[in-house]
Amino acid sequence: MIDQRASDPIDDALIAARLFASHPHLFGGMVLRGAGPARDALLSAIAGVIPCRRLPGHIDDTRLMGGIDIAASLASGKPVKQKGLLAEAKGGALVLPMAERCEAALAGRLAQALDADEAALILLDDGNNDDDAPPQALTERLAFSLDLSASRRWQDVALPPPHKTPSAKVAPLGSDGTVALANTAAALGIVGLRPLIFASHAARAHASLKGRSEAIDADLAAAVRLVLAPRATQLPQPQDQEQPPEPPPPPSDNPGDEPKDNDTQQPDGPLEDMLVEAALAAIPADLIAQLAQGNAPRRAGMSGSGQNKKSGLRGKPLGARPGMPRGGARLALIDTLRAAVPWQEVRRTEMGREVGDATSAIQVRKDDLRIRRFEEKSARVTIFAVDASGSAAAARLAEAKGAVELMLAQAYVTRSEVALIAFRGESAELLLPPTRSLTRARRALAELPGGGGTPLAMGLNAARETAEAVIARGRTASVIVLTDGRANIAADGTPGRKQAGEDAEAAAKAIARAGIEALVVDIAARPGREGPQLAQAMGARFLALPRADAKALHAAIDTSTRAKEPA
Repeated sequence: MIDQRASDPIDDALIAARLFASHPHLFGGMVLRGAGPARDALLSAIAGVIPCRRLPGHIDDTRLMGGIDIAASLASGKPVKQKGLLAEAKGGALVLPMAERCEAALAGRLAQALDADEAALILLDDGNNDDDAPPQALTERLAFSLDLSASRRWQDVALPPPHKTPSAKVAPLGSDGTVALANTAAALGIVGLRPLIFASHAARAHASLKGRSEAIDADLAAAVRLVLAPRATQLPQPQDQEQPPEPPPPPSDNPGDEPKDNDTQQPDGPLEDMLVEAALAAIPADLIAQLAQGNAPRRAGMSGSGQNKKSGLRGKPLGARPGMPRGGARLALIDTLRAAVPWQEVRRTEMGREVGDATSAIQVRKDDLRIRRFEEKSARVTIFAVDASGSAAAARLAEAKGAVELMLAQAYVTRSEVALIAFRGESAELLLPPTRSLTRARRALAELPGGGGTPLAMGLNAARETAEAVIARGRTASVIVLTDGRANIAADGTPGRKQAGEDAEAAAKAIARAGIEALVVDIAARPGREGPQLAQAMGARFLALPRADAKALHAAIDTSTRAKEPA
């Protein structure tokens, strides 16, 4: 019988670390979640068998990929090349702390390096909640994802020298093993080919570690635990009840009439069932509960910028500052020379030259270098989340339509865009993606539906996801919620005011944690305490505008958003 569950998460982590250390570029790397002594001990063990270099989150392109060392080139009078971290960590791994804060540009370059087999990564995921996660562009390229937050063992954590016996000496997986892995991945809701490729490599590498020439069921189960189980997005559906077996055909008098492929018709299921059980045993109980409720695992965290972005290329000049002209920053030549000139006499004396020697070149050192700084204002996207439920929906939607059209009329002047989300019944729908097209907006608004329950949590979650997508593209997002705050549909679509209120409060706090600018507009005929409470949980401004028309609503929104603009 196969032991499908390790007593401590560190046990499977050590197996994954051995596989990764043996073939770093084959598996791409690991994601390690759960800061603590267990993760530190595992990192130390990995660093003891393969070289590991720490990767700063603010690293520039030259330091990452190599290039010209400007300071050394100026000192020597000829180009001097420097190696990047990718080259320095060849044969080992780069360790990225706080990977959930990794910027999109760095994630893209690391993904390219992974695809070219130029790097192997260990991502340290220190996210505090389910909304924080490393970029998906990286995690999908790494074979192993391990959560060590529940580990209670960190003493005597060590790895043997890497197992250099190539897994190529292990026979490729047969059709039964390949089909079983594919069906297990489908049962767990895993899409894409990378997980299956990683699982196949893991099964063969695990067999190689055990000294086997071909992978057996235990190796497939280990691959499922280490590669597929952490990627599960759903629980396997229960199998349909088996149909009663059909009666066998009557015996034939002629033995030659019997079908010749009986030996190839094997009953499906036993191997796949065992692999599914291995995956379920490896999934934590709390995650199983989330999957049972239909909640998918957390996605990659979004990161972006505020209203004003520091840029090295264009925008409002802010003056030069000391720094290296790399990573897109431009050299401020005049300011560099201005910083170097006062020191020329001292530097010539140090070099043994006469002070009055005008033919000697200007000595520029690293501390003299200055780079240009600019500030550009990012485009603003105003996201309207409109409560389209209840008997007064028609009036509220008419006001929202008018306000959106008035905001769009200013879009070409203020470089702003508008998006519209309507929530009603048991769903929230993005009716209008961010746009400055007035024609497209009017067409989308023309048949905006109304009536039904109030799924406030769904509307807030949809607004937050839209805002995060906008921020990830380098633009500024602000959310404006038009509602009376009286939720009666929970996040899972079930009716009930108590649970709906709790879910709405949680969704509002998620917007506050994300730092998204928000405004709550209470457009109920008789405002109650629900609106201010929602605004407080969201960290948003609050406006009570019963019976407001489109112009009054637009004026209030414009005044509120302008009040939050930086001076």
